[in-house]
Amino acid sequence: MSKTMNFTNPENGEVTELPMIEGTLGPAGVDVRSVYGQQGIFTYDPSFSSTCSCDSAITYIDGGNGILLYRGYPVDQLAKNSSFIEVAYLLLNGELPNASELEEFDTAIRRHTMLNESLTKFFQGFRYDAHPMAMLTGVVGSLSGFYHDTTDIYNPEHRKIFARRMIAKIPTIAAAAYKRYVGQPFVYPKNELDYCSNLLRMLFAVPAEEYEVDPVAAKALDVLFILHADHEQNASTSTVRMAGSTGCNPYAAISSGIAALWGPAHGGANEAVLRMLDQIGDVSQIPRFIEKAKDKNDPFRLMGFGHRVYKNFDPRANIIREYCHQVLEHLGMEDNPLFELALKLEEVALNDDYFKEKKLYPNVDFYSGIIYKALGIPVNMFTPMFAIARTVGWCAHWMEMIGDPAMRIARPRQIYVGSDQRDYVQMNQR
Repeated sequence: MSKTMNFTNPENGEVTELPMIEGTLGPAGVDVRSVYGQQGIFTYDPSFSSTCSCDSAITYIDGGNGILLYRGYPVDQLAKNSSFIEVAYLLLNGELPNASELEEFDTAIRRHTMLNESLTKFFQGFRYDAHPMAMLTGVVGSLSGFYHDTTDIYNPEHRKIFARRMIAKIPTIAAAAYKRYVGQPFVYPKNELDYCSNLLRMLFAVPAEEYEVDPVAAKALDVLFILHADHEQNASTSTVRMAGSTGCNPYAAISSGIAALWGPAHGGANEAVLRMLDQIGDVSQIPRFIEKAKDKNDPFRLMGFGHRVYKNFDPRANIIREYCHQVLEHLGMEDNPLFELALKLEEVALNDDYFKEKKLYPNVDFYSGIIYKALGIPVNMFTPMFAIARTVGWCAHWMEMIGDPAMRIARPRQIYVGSDQRDYVQMNQR
């Protein structure tokens, strides 16, 4: 028997029966679609923090208990046992691949990493100091003009080709944006390298000498990408879904997600962590800044602590914290002043009653920024690295949405608070 609840209009007593929508895990939802049609009343939820925009089988988050599942698999198990490419297959297809399926998928990704040569010239149109995210947004959007023969969004085979092509090319685009920024020649991908090793080589190799990929760095990057691959209906994923609901070219939808990710409240958080550490400056200043963070009248905030969804320890942070310490030890950077400062700040916050009561634990952005910095990745490339990983989730959500026969264009409503209707006033009467 299906569950329902009633909505009663306080003005006229009219009752509308609302079906309850239950998922596999987590809170149930109330289907409010009939309220406006029957009663002429909108539901109101600024920032959509209590509103489900869709049902999805991709990712589940339990913020209270610090749980993150991809297609039902705990993210810590995937980070320990899987690879980013295997997780990408899982998110796109719903199941873990067998050996032959993984080989076929991995080969397809490796063979789609090159860019159309004319596309590489687009980077020269950007100023030398353009932010890499600006280049990413523009160049990914331009892919709409290159693949007319495989962008029928209602063709399942075309959707599969798009997702593989997008996942394959985003590291090459990000690396090219970085090379443009630093004034170095582009480095072409190599098919024999795995996903993260290929990216590191495209970022740091130069024609004058060979580049040896550090396997510890590649592994840390692979785990970071797994942890960032999807995170349910966040701002950028919701943007991709909303743009995609119009039926636009899928590359344009991904470009819109990249633009949303650029915001400092979303993908730019790990950049903010490094700026905060620079502001604190020295271990001796930590107590002063801890007190500033506790003062509600002080604008200073500890960046990389706490999370909008997680009201417990971010499960991704638990995993990447270990890799953070491994990378610093491997690279001999534990005595580096910046990293010493970060580790001391982590220790103080984890043992401070105020932060424990407020559940302001270090999140994945705190540790990812430290790892990126240790690997030599500049701060303005942190968000592009996030975009590379999250492209998998964006593609999975776009495919899920477009494949749903019940899909309709997204069209939120509003409560109008402007002027009442009024007549035009002639210039000489104003």
